Amino acid sequence: MTTEKSLGVWMDHSHAHLMEFTIHGMEDQLVTIPFDNEDQEFGFTKNEKTAHHKEQKLQDAFYKQLGDVIVQYEDVLLFGPTEARVELLNELRADHHFDKIKIETLPADKLTEGQQHAFVRTYFKKRGY
Repeated sequence: MTTEKSLGVWMDHSHAHLMEFTIHGMEDQLVTIPFDNEDQEFGFTKNEKTAHHKEQKLQDAFYKQLGDVIVQYEDVLLFGPTEARVELLNELRADHHFDKIKIETLPADKLTEGQQHAFVRTYFKKRGY
């Protein structure tokens, strides 16, 4: 068994459940885009271009926050029901800080926390961790 730092990330466009895979079990962290009431009403009260710009800035900040965690790992699984995992992968691949990190994406339905843990455990055990 290797001591590689491994991370599973179930994500959509506004939430990410980070699960560090260790020999002792899972260590969890939840990351969300910080929407407030003004953000939720933004699309209805401002023009579409301004709303899209604000939404894009929030999405970029969300991906940056995830990247700040992911850079600490050697092997990462991104999975979830939306294309957010592929968008994040593309962002990470554009940054040379992630060149030596093994990152894979897999589609997955909406899963309970237990199902997410099982998905991550199965993935990394198949890889020999």
